[in-house]
Amino acid sequence: MLNPQAKLVADPFAADIAQKPTRDGYGLGVIEAAKADPNVVVMCADLTDSTRNMEFKKQFPARFIQAGIHEQFLAAGAAGMAMAGKVPFITSYAMFCPGRSWEQVRTNICLNDANVKIVGSHAGVSVGPDGATHQAIEDIAIVRPIPNITIVSPCDAIEARKATLAGAKMVGPFYLRLAREKTPVFTTEESPFEIGKANVLRDGNDLAIVACGPLVHNALKAAEQLAAEGIQARVINMHTIKPLDEAVLLAAATECGAVVSVEEHQITGGLGGAVAEYLAKSRPTIQEFIGVPNVFGESGEPGELIERFGMGVSHIVAAARRAIERKSK
Repeated sequence: MLNPQAKLVADPFAADIAQKPTRDGYGLGVIEAAKADPNVVVMCADLTDSTRNMEFKKQFPARFIQAGIHEQFLAAGAAGMAMAGKVPFITSYAMFCPGRSWEQVRTNICLNDANVKIVGSHAGVSVGPDGATHQAIEDIAIVRPIPNITIVSPCDAIEARKATLAGAKMVGPFYLRLAREKTPVFTTEESPFEIGKANVLRDGNDLAIVACGPLVHNALKAAEQLAAEGIQARVINMHTIKPLDEAVLLAAATECGAVVSVEEHQITGGLGGAVAEYLAKSRPTIQEFIGVPNVFGESGEPGELIERFGMGVSHIVAAARRAIERKSK
């Protein structure tokens, strides 16, 4: 059953549930952050509208910097601004930042522990028709090994706004992973959010589904289907991928004995890898992985691509059944 402490909307499975892209939550959150802190600035790589910086530019023109198509400068310049006391948010498609600017993210930002907020929009295959060149499905894997950085992938637009505000307040490198496509808004303003603290959205002890980003909603739908089969799945919104909430994860492994990781990212190096690394040294646990199976993306409609690469509700249900079967042997 749904965990009442999660404070979801009344019915996260309603056909008429509100739909907004997570990038919209960032657009609202960064304005709120700027009103609270005069040091907050935004730097953009020629994608003001797509990265939802239009309103920030209108309200704070002196605090908005258009860097043009030069993502390496975007990262390196932001590191300098952070050293001067500013709180820069740098925004582009995730494929370009942190993708194209990885070396500057590593050396200029993270090595110096600079207080830069990296906002990678249009992550995952659900970018859709833009195709493989623009579908960032390796971004968590390239950022996660870098010391000092925090990584958050919010589940909906409301959580993205909260994550933006939390990122502005924390000190140090921060990567916020956002999606282009409209996805269900199923948390509320009262739903808890804290960097590094996962949210248990549904209770259950037969297995745990650990998900991040908009696919958390698919995880909830899969758990509902599993419940009809008599399988009670715990659903965990692991919005913070680095640092993981190890306490929640250890409890899930101990009490459930099987885990399914769910992410719109390559299976290698992302949330699933982080979960497996922790459990391997703390409590070895049966695990199934939902994500892109080490292939490049393709052009197509967002929903079609989620199914094409095995991240739909039916795929999560099938993975859960496999995990249960392996646990029973």
